[in-house]
Amino acid sequence: MTARNGERLRQSIEKQAQRMAQAEKDRPTLLAQTVFLGTLALLFVLPVVGGAYLGHWIDSQLAGYSYRWTVSLLLLGLIIGGMNVCLYVQRH
Repeated sequence: MTARNGERLRQSIEKQAQRMAQAEKDRPTLLAQTVFLGTLALLFVLPVVGGAYLGHWIDSQLAGYSYRWTVSLLLLGLIIGGMNVCLYVQRH
């Protein structure tokens, strides 16, 4: 092996070691993953619960026994929550 090939090999190994070190630094920690999943959960759950609560309140204000608004706004909350999660994941 010539000195020139040895130098190229050494540079290649150093570059790979630097890439591995950078990849280790960039890897998300458990706390970062937990925060990300918690944010996704809130983005999905809040519209669902809000829609169900608002629908139940509207149904309680109307005469009769009906869950029409509760079910409608619950489904709307599911759709909005799903869209929130999709948009958040695309941006991050």
